Amino acid sequence: MTLQKTNTRTVVLILMILGAVAMRFVSYKFPYVLSNFTPVGAIALFGGAYFTDKWKAYVVVLITLFASDLLINYLYTSQWFLWDAASYGVYIAFALIVFVGSLIKKANVANVGIASIVAVLIHWLITDIPWQSTGTSLYPRSLTGYGESLVAAIPFERNMLLGDIVFCAILFGGFELAKSKYTFLRSQKELAV
Repeated sequence: MTLQKTNTRTVVLILMILGAVAMRFVSYKFPYVLSNFTPVGAIALFGGAYFTDKWKAYVVVLITLFASDLLINYLYTSQWFLWDAASYGVYIAFALIVFVGSLIKKANVANVGIASIVAVLIHWLITDIPWQSTGTSLYPRSLTGYGESLVAAIPFERNMLLGDIVFCAILFGGFELAKSKYTFLRSQKELAV
């Protein structure tokens, strides 16, 4: 694969991720209906699955999520909010989801579906730990509080799973369709087969 083909593939992947992340702003406009119905898990899985240089998957996905977080936090608070103690858990969870995406060797409904479920479980178990925050917490900083937090998060994680399913179908399905029409989007490994 030539450098131009590699760069074109990378640009297409980045543009698809940016297009998908724009949907986060739609869910912002309808917070009660679409709470946590976002493409973030799908973006992390997609980046992990398709960037041939895995470091690009982590960099592109995490920077894209961070930039969109900055904008969304500003929309909610009218202040530029960079980081808090809970941010560590969020970005660790998404880095792990990128890793899960990198384990997808063949993009099909079963593999992507299982990866989506695993992604939601990772997000649920890591981001709902109540003792991550340095300020006041809704839940006691104990195992009981963690359990309460997990139960309270079920509706949000259900929406995340639904978002992952929809956006994985769009991202994975769209890229697989594009690869079938444009060979320059295929990886070196796929061209060798």
